[in-house]
Amino acid sequence: MARVRLLPLLPFALLLAAAPVQDEHGVPLPAADAPPLPFQSVQPELFGVAGSLSNAWGDFDGDGDADLAVSLKSGELRLYRNDGGTFVSIGAAMGLPTKGYELRGLSWGDYDGDGWLDLLGGATDPKTATLVFHNLGGRKFEEVGAAIGLGFSGRSARQTSWVDFDNDGDLDVYAADRIGPNKLFANNRGRFAQILAGDGITDPRPTVGACWFDYDEDGDLDLFLANQSGAADALWRNDGGHFTDVAVQAGVAGPPRTKEEGGVGCAVGDFDNDGHLDLFVPNYGANALYRNKGDGTFENVSAAAGLGFENHGVGAAWGDYDNDGWIDLSIMAYEGPVGQQVPTNALMHNEPDGKGGRHFVNVLPRTSPVNAGDHGVQWVDYDGDGALDLSITDGYGPVGGHFVFHNTSPKSVAARSLQVLVLDAKGHFTRAGAEVRLRDAAGKILATRQLGTGDGYNTQSALPVHFGLSRIAPVTVEVTFLTPKGRRTQAIRNVDPRRYAGTRLVVRQKVEGGR
Repeated sequence: MARVRLLPLLPFALLLAAAPVQDEHGVPLPAADAPPLPFQSVQPELFGVAGSLSNAWGDFDGDGDADLAVSLKSGELRLYRNDGGTFVSIGAAMGLPTKGYELRGLSWGDYDGDGWLDLLGGATDPKTATLVFHNLGGRKFEEVGAAIGLGFSGRSARQTSWVDFDNDGDLDVYAADRIGPNKLFANNRGRFAQILAGDGITDPRPTVGACWFDYDEDGDLDLFLANQSGAADALWRNDGGHFTDVAVQAGVAGPPRTKEEGGVGCAVGDFDNDGHLDLFVPNYGANALYRNKGDGTFENVSAAAGLGFENHGVGAAWGDYDNDGWIDLSIMAYEGPVGQQVPTNALMHNEPDGKGGRHFVNVLPRTSPVNAGDHGVQWVDYDGDGALDLSITDGYGPVGGHFVFHNTSPKSVAARSLQVLVLDAKGHFTRAGAEVRLRDAAGKILATRQLGTGDGYNTQSALPVHFGLSRIAPVTVEVTFLTPKGRRTQAIRNVDPRRYAGTRLVVRQKVEGGR
């Protein structure tokens, strides 16, 4: 496996010793003498393919590790099987296209509840159709989009979400559209039909990012939409299957915009460990961090948190890459003309602000080989060592690629972690949107994660949730499921993270669900 050699990682305290600097756009940059980050490029000769668009991670063959699907501008769908931390390209052998029309919004979801993750690809060109590849027991894929009611056209895809919006136990589909009204499809025993056409959640604004989460904690998934071309963002509150846009009341509609500005991605995470899910929106313009106040509203804390700088932001993902117990933020951004776009990524480390709150410090130099993406971004522990690795795509730069960077943190750091795999009552991965919390011996919330519902722009994952731990000690793991009877929480007490080193704690939903 070819790797780029980097110097040893130094303590983060040294990063903060120098005064922060900014580029010509006001984007914070690390000091010139900042030490390198703990990431090494993995198999660059395999992943360095121009025109790389969507990256989606999931365990398609059920062997317990994360595999990678990538869409290319050529129409090829690459599938990389993870063989003990080494990736092997097998898409063509598995029946996935090697050429054709461009697909984006790749998304893994077990739509028929057979225990095998299926793969959806949305078309960029509205004249072409959505494709759905049914997973035949991890041995082959068969395209079934038209047969199951999802082979629709007329859409320019950027993000697709497999979510159970009505809490009936199966995965529905939400298709965000860059050029027209979004679409919601209800799942009826593995067949899909569009619902609420022309009403509410079928938002006609140009949508790029779509993130589902129970922001008001009332027991069903709500939907945030990042909208472009000067349109305001949306927050569609789920009122039992009827949706109401409450973005203005909740404080997440965003500021007035020009036609050149807009929301692009979205990332859901509890950055301050208070138990409520917060929202970050990378923008063409000033980024926004919305802190969930726990009362159905949000507070824009972007400036105080060091995230309100302007950029051409595209995608973002939360992940605790140094296992200190606080999630950090990777932001994809770029600048320059078409065909010559240069990545201007940021890796924002979550730090105490000295006032009892949190703020973020950029630790990614522009000269770093990790500054290489312009679209999809995912944190994934692909080798199961407990440290989060980074997956990004570059579709528009002169070089391009879908790069994976291995986290080389010491074993002592990687060991401070716990991964939790959340399954439904049948043992299948269908509970996107479920929440997982860790509590210490005194009952204090240590951290909160959400099982991914789609991460906002050209990227998605169907993986266990990852927790970094400031110290290794027994914890209580609480999983909150969204059910027809509301929020139901199951608790597993006295979990020793050391027992799950190199593997994950599996939590299966109880039929009548917890408390």
